[in-house]
Formats: sequence, C-alpha cells, structure tokens
Amino acid sequence: MRHRVRAVALATATILVAAGAAGCSGDGSDGTGDARNGESPSSAGSSPAASPAGDPALPAVLTGQKPDWKRCEAPTKAYGSSAQAPGGQWQCATVEAPLDYGDPAGETIGIALIRSKAKDPEKRIGSLLFNFGGPGGSGVAALPRAAEGYGSLHSRYDLVGFDPRGVAESSAVVCRGDKETARSLGLDATPDTAAEEKTYMADAAAFGKGCAERSGRVVPHVGTANAARDMDLIRHVLGDDKLHYLGFSYGTELGGVYAHLYPKNVGRLVLDAVVDPSADYAGHSRNQARGFQRALENYFKSRGISAEEGTGRVVKLLRQLDRKPITAADGRRLTESLALTGIIQPLYSQSSWKYLTQALDAAEQGDGTGLLLMADSYNDRDASGRYGTQSHAQRAISCADAKGRVLPAEVRSRHLAEFTDVSPVFGPYLAWDLAGWCAEWPVPGEWETPEVSAEGAAPVLVIGTTGDPATPYEGAKKMADELGKGVGVLLTNKGEGHGAYGSGTCVTEAVDAYLLAGKVPQNGSTCTS
Repeated sequence: MRHRVRAVALATATILVAAGAAGCSGDGSDGTGDARNGESPSSAGSSPAASPAGDPALPAVLTGQKPDWKRCEAPTKAYGSSAQAPGGQWQCATVEAPLDYGDPAGETIGIALIRSKAKDPEKRIGSLLFNFGGPGGSGVAALPRAAEGYGSLHSRYDLVGFDPRGVAESSAVVCRGDKETARSLGLDATPDTAAEEKTYMADAAAFGKGCAERSGRVVPHVGTANAARDMDLIRHVLGDDKLHYLGFSYGTELGGVYAHLYPKNVGRLVLDAVVDPSADYAGHSRNQARGFQRALENYFKSRGISAEEGTGRVVKLLRQLDRKPITAADGRRLTESLALTGIIQPLYSQSSWKYLTQALDAAEQGDGTGLLLMADSYNDRDASGRYGTQSHAQRAISCADAKGRVLPAEVRSRHLAEFTDVSPVFGPYLAWDLAGWCAEWPVPGEWETPEVSAEGAAPVLVIGTTGDPATPYEGAKKMADELGKGVGVLLTNKGEGHGAYGSGTCVTEAVDAYLLAGKVPQNGSTCTS
C-alpha cells in the first residue's frame, strides 16, 4: 500500500469502469438498512464543522466560506504535461483550510475541488466525495476521467473530487526535478554490494532533503489525519449534514481515519480495496509482497503455468537484468528495477494481464520496450521525459504518517530474508524500500498504525477483493473489525484486481443500493466477479 508500490493506479479509472458478469449473496434483509428508506441524509442542512477532541475550534472565516465555482482549467501538477481540461459539466473551486490545525487562525492552505452536479436535482441526496488513493492521487484530475462509471450515483449526487493537501493543485509537494527523478529510477533498488547500497541510501536521503528545501512549508502538515480534517471542512462548506464518501485503496485509510475523528458526521461511506489499519510500517510492505506475489501466481495459473515455474521465470529475468540491462525501442535501458515496476503495473487489473504476457515474452527475447512502457505509465512519465509529482506527495504523506524507520543493517539482518521468503519477486525490492522510503525524513511520523475505531458511526461498507495485489483481502476484514461492531460491514468480492466497484454487477449494485437507498448489505456477504 504505502511504499513505492502504490495502492492505486490512477489508471484506476480504467479499473473502476470495467464491466463484467458477477453473482452475489446477501441481500441486506436482516433489517440493517438505513431507517430513512432512501430519503436524503443531508436534508437537515449542514451542521457546524466540528473539531475532534483536543483540536481548537475553526474560525468563522473558514467555516463560513462558500466555494466560488468556476469553469475548470487543465490541471497543472498532477500528471506532468498530459492532463487536459475536463468538459463543461465540471466546475472547480478552492477551499481554504488551516495549514496547521493546531493553529486554525494562522496560515491557510488551498484545497482544490472539482464537481459535477447531480443529474436529477429534485432527487438529489447531497455531495459524494471521492478519493482514488495513492496516497498522492489527484481527485481533480482523476474524477472526470472515471465519472462515466458512476452514472447511477451521478443521478442523485454531486460528484466531488479533491486534491488532498500536498497533492497536485493543493500545494503539491515537489522534491526533485525530472533529471533527478530519471536518475533515481535508474538506480538499483535491490543493492547487492556496499557501493550499490551507499548509492541507494544517498539518493533516498537526498529525496527527503529536496522535499524540505522545496516544500518545507507543507511537508510537516500533509498527514492523513489533517486530510481527514479537511474532508470535514469540505463537507461543511458544501452544505452537507453528513459526509457521503467513496474511497479506494489509500482512500480507505483516509475514510477510516475520518470515521474515527468524526463518527457523528459519517453518512454513507464505502471503502473499496482496503488498507490494513493494523499493519505497521514494515507490515504494509510485507502485506504488499504477499499480495503481489499472490496476483503474479494467479496470473501464471491463468496461463496454465505453475506458480513455481512462473515465479522462477521472473526471478531469472530480473537477475539477468540486474547483471545487464536490455534496451527498448527508443534506446533507453530496461533495468531490473524498471522491469519490476513494469510487472507491477498490469497486475492491478486482470484485464491488463494480456499486456504483461506480451511484455514478459518480449523481455525474455531481449526487447524491453513493453515493460519499460508500463513502468513509464506507473511512474507518471510522459513521452517528453517529464514526470508528475504524485510519487513526491505519496512519499511525503506516507512518511508524515508512519513512525517506522528502518536502517539498512536491519534490512540485511532481518527483513531481506523474511520478505524474500514471502515473495522471491517483490520481496527484496520492498525490503530495501523499508530503509530508503523515509530515510532521514525531515519530520517524524504520527503513528505506528492509524486509529479507525468509530463507535456511534453509521454503517461503513468495507469491500475486499480476494485477489487484490496492492491491498490484500485480509486488510478488509481487519478494517471492518476495527471500525467496530455495528459499524464495519464486510462485503467480499471473489476475484482479481485492485478495486471491486465497476468490476461486476454484484458489487456495483450493492454499493449503489447503499449509497442511493441506504440499503446496507448483510455483514459477510459475498460477490463473485
């Protein structure tokens, strides 16, 4: 979820709108549905923007602001030069929030919003806020690209996306330039020698130093708890009494933290592709090693190749690339690290497995073009060699949250063997990432694990997919449990890929029934996609 393997592809737009047949069990007939029988939970009008216990109250200049909606321009920071302006149905605005919630009357930060109004205003429920994950994903850029998949929800909700603080249009964290990024991505991320380790760790430390130099104003304040506080301010200024929310991947952690901080303001929350809230800094990487290995094995089984044979082929290819990179059609080199990234990218969606087959077969024949193209997509690199800033924000948010810091000696003595045993393909990469990710970070992390208990909150629908590579299924069960009895409602999707909504009719219909009519599925229901 949290390290260089992102818990979402902002290519999720493709995943989310994919169609497929599915079956579902569990119909919510146990009486757990919303007592309002589909009436708008927002009809009472917006309540004041409450502050969690211990937080100073927000000043009226913030709680009384009204978004100034205008036609959207093309996003400038999310995807290098590739982002385009959305159509005329979309409006953009900026909401001011405290830079430091401990000093709410002090300096502010602008939070960028985008919306498209409900298609049926007479039956409007309110706003539906989205977060597509990352962390570091731009909702302003992603929502218009994904909106076609939310047609039924759009009928009664204003679809609202936002850039969390430190992301894209909301004071993007920027830590280095394109040349530095390209150089870094070309380094050996699984160092085998003392010299390679020294180079790897020097680059990691330089990244943190660059963040402090270029974005030192915002870096201390970009953690998930502050983003959750921003969401409640957004809820209030949009005029909603309750927060209705659809969060994917990292967005599930953000939604869980929101539910903990503001349980009485929870409306209809859906968490899909769920981050394990019980996993610490190292635990997240271990979970990802297990999840991506499981997805890779399932991919090979779909080709009639045993998990052992398929894993051996990939390990052999990576070792060859570690010794001698191969070239792509444009003359660039496919290194071991870039190849691994190229393998990771198509595992997010079963519909992309065919491209993985083509790219792996070509790489084994000495052509790195396919894997390099997929690595470029994952790394937000455009054709001109420019990089987006999502990975900068991802790292800044992750390190603002996590207290865990791991030294290279700990990787060598403990984590490397453990992670490699979990996944011979992804384990070494993620083990070394423990040392590099937050190396010499300029601010300390906030927690060992996030608190998501939400006693007194309305039911929260939690969806886990059994073959999810980036946020393994087990995390959904943990999230449902930690939200609390009567709050967390688990829906299992038996299938592949990262994110279930839109992958089949069962999950999609269950989510739509909950968000549109307040019909809560029976806890423990199962879908097949």
